[in-house]
Amino acid sequence: MNDAYFLKLAIDEAKKSLDESGIPIGAVLVKEGTVISRGHNRLIQNDSVILHAEMDAIENAGRLSYEDYRKCTLYTTLSPCPMCCGAIILYNISRVVIGENTTLMGAESLLVDNDVEITVLDDSECKDLFDKFTKKHPEIWQKELDKVGNTTEIKKVDNCPIDNG
Repeated sequence: MNDAYFLKLAIDEAKKSLDESGIPIGAVLVKEGTVISRGHNRLIQNDSVILHAEMDAIENAGRLSYEDYRKCTLYTTLSPCPMCCGAIILYNISRVVIGENTTLMGAESLLVDNDVEITVLDDSECKDLFDKFTKKHPEIWQKELDKVGNTTEIKKVDNCPIDNG
């Protein structure tokens, strides 16, 4: 099994969200070639502010050990936002495979800065699925973007000294 296989499973999760009238983003957490959990975006379905696909997959994995998380790869159909990247870093997930990052760029630089290996597959099915959704429901997607100031990129401040008083 390879990256394309596991990304296809994440795409299946994105389609599941779409079938539930949600935003088509999916994720799968894989440890040493075995699927640990799956998740999909549930913002609309659950009226949630945090149930992104990556967060759903991490939550659905249950409480893993440090060593288990280190052996995991997270597959996601869309570039992860700062919140999801924070969870990836917090739980020491060592690798993230991203279906595509041209529709929306997340906080990939945050992952790289924290030694998370990133692979972007530039998958056309991920792009097409999300593009069709945003064209059919532009108001839903714009409402979500408005909540985060129209960007999911990291707001980086270079050389900012910390003043501890």
